[in-house]
Amino acid sequence: MVIDEINKAVRRNGFYAGRFYRPAWKALCVALFCLVLSFAAHAANFTASLDRDNITMGESATLSLTFEGGQPKNVPAPDVPGLDIVNAGNSTSFSFNNGQMDSSVVVTYSVTPQQAGSFTIPPMTAEIGGQQFTTPPLKLTVGKSGAPSAAQINSGSEMAFMRITLPGKKVYPGEVVPALVQVFFRDDVQNQQGFQFNSVPADGFTVGKMVPGGRQQAQVGSHVYSVFPISIALTAIRPGTLSVGPISASVTVITGAQSFGPFGGLFGGEQRQLSLASDPVTIQSLPLPAQNVPPTFNGAVGDYTMTVSVGPTNLAVGDPITLRVQISGKGTLDGLTLPPQSGMNDFKIFTPTSKLQVNDDLGDQGTKTFEEIVTPQNANVHELPAFSFSYFNPDDGSYHTLTQPATPLVVSSAGSTPMPTIAATKQPSNENQPPQDIVPIRENLGALVQPGPPLIARPAFLALQAVPVLAFLSALVWRKRTDSLANNPRLRRRRAVAQLMAGGLDDLNKFAAENKSTEFFAMLFRLLQEQLGERLDCPAFSITEADVDERLVRLGAKPETLDKLRELFQACNQARYAPVQTSQELSALAAKFKTVVGDLQNLET
Repeated sequence: MVIDEINKAVRRNGFYAGRFYRPAWKALCVALFCLVLSFAAHAANFTASLDRDNITMGESATLSLTFEGGQPKNVPAPDVPGLDIVNAGNSTSFSFNNGQMDSSVVVTYSVTPQQAGSFTIPPMTAEIGGQQFTTPPLKLTVGKSGAPSAAQINSGSEMAFMRITLPGKKVYPGEVVPALVQVFFRDDVQNQQGFQFNSVPADGFTVGKMVPGGRQQAQVGSHVYSVFPISIALTAIRPGTLSVGPISASVTVITGAQSFGPFGGLFGGEQRQLSLASDPVTIQSLPLPAQNVPPTFNGAVGDYTMTVSVGPTNLAVGDPITLRVQISGKGTLDGLTLPPQSGMNDFKIFTPTSKLQVNDDLGDQGTKTFEEIVTPQNANVHELPAFSFSYFNPDDGSYHTLTQPATPLVVSSAGSTPMPTIAATKQPSNENQPPQDIVPIRENLGALVQPGPPLIARPAFLALQAVPVLAFLSALVWRKRTDSLANNPRLRRRRAVAQLMAGGLDDLNKFAAENKSTEFFAMLFRLLQEQLGERLDCPAFSITEADVDERLVRLGAKPETLDKLRELFQACNQARYAPVQTSQELSALAAKFKTVVGDLQNLET
């Protein structure tokens, strides 16, 4: 635009014989001054901004530092108590405005609050092109997360929400309560990732295992929601009013993903981080009855059966007897212990061992096996006393006692056991045979054999000694390679994608030969996403056309490779409208994809 103004001024004021007249010279100076002002308009600058200044616990805000007109000499790293500020990456963009190129560098930070309240991000200073710039302070308000109302849920305005329910209306101390947490996602949520509980407050409970269930569908208001149940094992620890919640969680959802027919999304959709919270629920915990408590009750709550075995029953004083007790059922199996038994004064009792085998994911159903060693102390012991185990059943609200009858024993004194005798074959004696006091000298000593070389001088023996050394070196090299691979996630992804490409090319050729157009384009699109995601070091579902046009060019991709890549994406996008009908056309696309994959794998990343 400035050049055009100069040309107009020259034509308007005139020139002659290569020399400007004085009016033309003045117009040229004015134009040059405007040009200087135009360049000054695009001078360096530094700004800081938050994508939003009000969030709730569990959500994150994005802090963007924008540097215009050059590269910053230093990038500020804000540090605010109560906020977790983590660098999320940077990007550089170029633009042309009226023939002039502008550049800007954007550094982004993820800001996650650790507590509710108001926070101030202090001013930040950066130097660009020798100039100092300072940003104003930024305010961020963090509110406590709360559950949406029933009206909000029924209206369908909530993209996701969470509920918690407890079975029954009463519980006893020591009883296991399976709480059910249900996470609802609206039907326009294409995917969710990174779900985690921020807090699971449980007043009067101990929190045990958390087990996710299978996906379900539910109609809530005017929308269909995908429901993901999570079971949590809670154990009551006291009587009174107990509460669970409000439970808070965070999750990242993806919405608005494009799709074309059966092939799924063409490119990734919009990502949003949500903070979820549930309403608290309460339950009444009743105290255990104080009447009719069995003497062998030691706090077991649940519903159990018992099996007892004793052996051996014929032994001597001091010999060990193994008492094996198996308690099966539903309850706090992990905390079960054997109660003390009466009538065991004539036995020495050793500390029992236990083994737990659970039959469900929450760990409240299964079998616990105890093995206890007892030894009789005198020969007057004739039986092992009856064994009893008592528990409280919360289903019927009463105590129960399981009893194994007394086991008869045969105990002998330690000194009355006869010593074992060694059986030997008796040789018949010949009374008429004279005794041989002197053994005759052996006259035939046998053939002499030349001894061989010692083991240390044998090559086979020396080679055998090298086997452990070689095995150790091989294990060391293998371990080094394994550690190197474990510390290099990008190399692991590159190998996994290369293996996927090798198998995927075979599948493409197979689908092309069988003229299966739908399966062919589904596999082709998946392979394109995975290969581009590995080259650009980003999730496969987030690949966009801008990545193909910009980031691959910076990696050194050839123009013909980019053209073929666009043709393949367009072929996938057009598959549902104008499907390819012949095997020859599918085979040609598979060959073109093989060439593109080879070019992409040769790029330096």
